[in-house]
Amino acid sequence: MQGGTTLETLPLGKEGYRAALDRARAALGGIILGKDGQIALALACLLARGHLLIEDLPGLGKTMLAQSLARILGLSFRRIQFTSDLLPADIVGVSVFRQGIGEFEFQPGPVFSQLILADEVNRATPKAQSALLEAMEEYQVSVDGQTRLLPEPFFVVATQNPADQIGTFPLPESQLDRFLMRLELGYPNEQNERELITGDDRRMMLEEVEAVTTPDLLQKLQQVATRMHISEPLVDYVQALVRQTRESPEIDIGLSPRGALALVAAAKAHAFVEHHSGVYPDDVQAVFAAVAGHRLKPASNTSHRSAAELCQHVLDTVAIP
Repeated sequence: MQGGTTLETLPLGKEGYRAALDRARAALGGIILGKDGQIALALACLLARGHLLIEDLPGLGKTMLAQSLARILGLSFRRIQFTSDLLPADIVGVSVFRQGIGEFEFQPGPVFSQLILADEVNRATPKAQSALLEAMEEYQVSVDGQTRLLPEPFFVVATQNPADQIGTFPLPESQLDRFLMRLELGYPNEQNERELITGDDRRMMLEEVEAVTTPDLLQKLQQVATRMHISEPLVDYVQALVRQTRESPEIDIGLSPRGALALVAAAKAHAFVEHHSGVYPDDVQAVFAAVAGHRLKPASNTSHRSAAELCQHVLDTVAIP
């Protein structure tokens, strides 16, 4: 930034960090039509240093959202198509013997990029899926006894087809927990779908879009998001929600302490995205289903069959401060 501005002195809401974030949000909205709520959650997920799982039917824009995030945020990007024959080495890389120098040389895999699209992640075997675990949790990979750091910032955006489709392998709970949020895009409304049909090709539009942030700026945005104030009553509210997930007869497995931390981090980032002065109850409620839905295990006799219904039941049960 110019003019000697710092993280603390740069004006927010005008030409500062929030203005850059607003430009990114608007640019994403021009590509992914009618999904402003999901775009806000996706940006909040990245600002909270989390990884994003997008689960929905094929053809609803999951891959386009991931590509748009990389392009508009100015991040290096690699796409990994997960298939049943994918091997861990296809993700993290492999050491190749160079006869000319008489030693092995490491060839980095596609995971060494700032934003990774793990496309149709549940079509690969659990062995291939597990290659992402260390990268997502530790921001590093271990190959041939050596640990190699991944670039910063580092995000995994994975897409997943519904588990009842042919050729899918369910993600284990340990891997699901690595994703800060899980989102669904859903069908567009009639007006947005008509614009998609009659308007310009979204891929061509994406080629013409310029980045509105840089990796360095994105890391500063993350720092600002983590500083959003959360009051004691809001912490009480978060703990009450977490406690309800553990005590409700509708839920067999509730949120862990890691899940509680994820809920706070996501709420802070969402508050920043929405220009709030601090974390509001609305922020906690807005991110709750995305953060908690894939972490909760419903009871066998519950009437709330979908994750969205179960999360809404928890929100309806706990009083707002």
